[in-house]
Amino acid sequence: MRPKTPDLTVDIIIEYNNSIILIERKNPPYGWALPGGFVDYGETVESAAMRETKEETSLDLTNLQQFKVYSAPSRDPRGHSVSVVFTAKGNGILKPDSDAANAKLFNKNNLPENIVFDHRQILEDYFRK
Repeated sequence: MRPKTPDLTVDIIIEYNNSIILIERKNPPYGWALPGGFVDYGETVESAAMRETKEETSLDLTNLQQFKVYSAPSRDPRGHSVSVVFTAKGNGILKPDSDAANAKLFNKNNLPENIVFDHRQILEDYFRK
């Protein structure tokens, strides 16, 4: 019998027009988040990052690079997940797509109050680099 393991997810810090993109979630937990989501069975984390970005922002990615892995058991209120976080450049016209209610540009000085998961910590780590 296989042991129970955390869900695997990806999150992407997308650099676009000298800012970063956050999406407003359509589903609980509600709030602002980095684009991202669950990795499908048979899919690489890189492919999942590209797919999730397209589904949530309509953008294509270039210069996709692994940033860090976040694995605190409490990082997602829905259950234990491990996220491979990437940085990338966004190309195209930003518009929220099927998995996002809204998509907006932010920088370290104007982040929204209601950031979900551990994404505020991820962004603090990113801006500190």
